[in-house]
Amino acid sequence: MAKEVRNFNRRFAKEYHWFRTLFYMSFLYLVVYPIYNIYYDYKVLGRENLPPKMAKRGKYIYAANHVSQLDPPMVVMGAHCPIAFMAKKELFEPDCKIKWLVARLGAFAVDRTKPEIATFKTVRDVLTTSWSLGIFPQGTVKPYGKLEGIKKGFAEIAKVAKADIVPVAIAEWTGYLKVWPIFPFKRQHVIIKIGKPISYKLSHEEIIYQWAQQISEMADYENCVPKPETVKTEETANV
Repeated sequence: MAKEVRNFNRRFAKEYHWFRTLFYMSFLYLVVYPIYNIYYDYKVLGRENLPPKMAKRGKYIYAANHVSQLDPPMVVMGAHCPIAFMAKKELFEPDCKIKWLVARLGAFAVDRTKPEIATFKTVRDVLTTSWSLGIFPQGTVKPYGKLEGIKKGFAEIAKVAKADIVPVAIAEWTGYLKVWPIFPFKRQHVIIKIGKPISYKLSHEEIIYQWAQQISEMADYENCVPKPETVKTEETANV
């Protein structure tokens, strides 16, 4: 009898328990930090914009630009808290070599062509725990320098989850590579910049614009998102 293959698009709050959190943070300190300190000379700026420690218990979405497959650890190093990332479903295919690690680190599968109800249910469950949510609004790796291809669904996710968005910019300093450098200790320079939280109560258009504007300013991108004509919040919309 063939073993049933799990669909990782639906994950539950009970999966983000203390042991997974311990594994996650241990992996960060014992594996990610040492490796990145060998290959990268990185700085984190804007930590003063992070939510206070007591407020970090869920209800925050870390949204970053996407310049390489190495971005998720960069975001975690900036935020310094466990983050469950929305990941392309291909990473959970049986033949994917990093499937085991991706799943153990709390990521969940997303079909980028069509949003699923399971995605919103997983987001809701994640944000009831001590974990935060990680999203790359561009959906996939994009060339550095121009902020385009933004998937607008991340604004809807924020509103449904009632979670504020924290912009995170993976900023080029003197040549951020998209793959591991060939030679260790020939360190590449990277800056991780934390922006100011964006309220989920703003309109969809304003959420997207503010995120794009902050990322563009912090990472020196060309912003392709036009400024909305009016700014509406849930409160003003009901007046």
